[in-house]
Amino acid sequence: MNITEALEQSRPGLVRLVQAAIRKRELNQRAEQTYLHWISRFVLFHGLKDPDSLAEEDQTQFLSYLNEKIRVSRARLNQARQALAFFYEDVLDKPAQPNTAAA
Repeated sequence: MNITEALEQSRPGLVRLVQAAIRKRELNQRAEQTYLHWISRFVLFHGLKDPDSLAEEDQTQFLSYLNEKIRVSRARLNQARQALAFFYEDVLDKPAQPNTAAA
């Protein structure tokens, strides 16, 4: 399964929504790839659940996993955090999670 297939399995049409929001904000192709990567990993981490059903605790759990278990760099953790904030605010039109202590 490629990275965008995960998003489509969690909710059909989600990749198009993310891409439309990226274009609206005039982000570059690299930002699109990075955001799709982290958003897809978040969805995969939570078993392909529809992101609308995931709460702030689920975002915190994912970021903590990246920080404590995977031990991603601070820069990658910040990328993941920014991708989730973008996803929830600009794509799903929900408030993003508050900045967590996962950094």
